[in-house]
Amino acid sequence: MNTQTDRYAVMGNPIEHSLSPMIHHAFAKQVQELIHYEKIKVPLDGLAEAISSFFAEGGKGLNITVPFKQEAYNLCCHLTDRAQQANAVNTLYWNEDQQLCGDNTDGTGLLRDLTQNLSQILAEQRILILGAGGAVRGILGPFLFNSQGSAEILILNRTYSKAALLAEQFQHLGNIYALPIDQAPKKAFDLIINATSSGLSGEAPLLLPEWIAPHTLCYDMVYGNQLTPFLQAAAQQGVQRKYDGLGMLVEQAAEAFCLWRNKQPKTAPVIRQMRQHNSQSPQLS
Repeated sequence: MNTQTDRYAVMGNPIEHSLSPMIHHAFAKQVQELIHYEKIKVPLDGLAEAISSFFAEGGKGLNITVPFKQEAYNLCCHLTDRAQQANAVNTLYWNEDQQLCGDNTDGTGLLRDLTQNLSQILAEQRILILGAGGAVRGILGPFLFNSQGSAEILILNRTYSKAALLAEQFQHLGNIYALPIDQAPKKAFDLIINATSSGLSGEAPLLLPEWIAPHTLCYDMVYGNQLTPFLQAAAQQGVQRKYDGLGMLVEQAAEAFCLWRNKQPKTAPVIRQMRQHNSQSPQLS
């Protein structure tokens, strides 16, 4: 058992409702590691200074959340392949040469929640992703790699040009394309992922009944203590398999914890614990 209490934190703005400290302390207790994990609200123009101060004071690792993931990416000296694919980082650490290193565990977190916790197959599946922001960029590489490029992935976004650009950037990895919303096909999908932030303002993205089949799984990357607007819309259309992003939050945190501590925690009990304690408004993981 490690007797050294190492310091970790999550930086963001806003940050008040973050579940990350509870999650990482649960992991540490489970694998018998001593850590102190806190949440730090960073001024919108103060990320570089905050990161530098944290590591100068002996900090061991950071998680980065909205709105700083892309800025943190630009501050890193070394980036993992998945961070480069995502063009954003959510996990930072200091290497032996005192250089800032960045990784992105979001895509892996979503992938594990879907495939391990929810038993969703990705290979040869028809997948619809709503949204074309940074959250989508972070998941496309792991999705296409896991399905060995056999999945058919359609990106729909309010601004078509953003969706088209993403599809173009990732098309070398597999069957991925974009369409204007008014040209969306009226056919069923195996998996529909809401990666928009519409739920934060109480709105639901477009969800056509023609997209829904009895086996369709609807997944919202936003989480909360009640059904998100997207999942409410799915429920109204009779979707039985509908889930929010709390599992993704825990899974991406477990990947970061393993990077820092070289121990892989069990996520199922922590997901259950977070469900019991989660009483805040929906927020992006």
